[in-house]
Amino acid sequence: MGASFAQNPNAGTAKANPTKAEQEIINLSKEKWQWMADKNVDKLAPLFHDKSKFVHMSGTWKKAEELDIIKTGSIWYKKADVHDVAVEIVDDVAVLWSRITLTAVVRGNDVVTEFTVTETFKKQGNDWKLLALTFSSVRDTHTIKH
Repeated sequence: MGASFAQNPNAGTAKANPTKAEQEIINLSKEKWQWMADKNVDKLAPLFHDKSKFVHMSGTWKKAEELDIIKTGSIWYKKADVHDVAVEIVDDVAVLWSRITLTAVVRGNDVVTEFTVTETFKKQGNDWKLLALTFSSVRDTHTIKH
């Protein structure tokens, strides 16, 4: 299962010099996409907050169901091509918005969909935990304000 993350280095709307904390969130999101592509629930389980929620086109569910979906491959997040990323950190909460083209296998069907994904993280001790991940279907011309 090959690499799942590609960020366009020429995405003109990306923040030129993210702070260390912002870069940490960007990197964590990148790793998350790879772990999802690899179906690596052992890495994802500690990242996902116990009260996390996942909003998809077909429904909203909690941590255990998302991990099961990934493990069984009922949704296989094969590749997330990330075109733009914006992140804001307020106190112990970080929100990352990314515009992606997701290549996935959903119920046995190959699909390619444009999304803006919103990820909300909360700092717990030294670790960031994913509280929410929401897929919003968008046009390929959708832009994220920075």
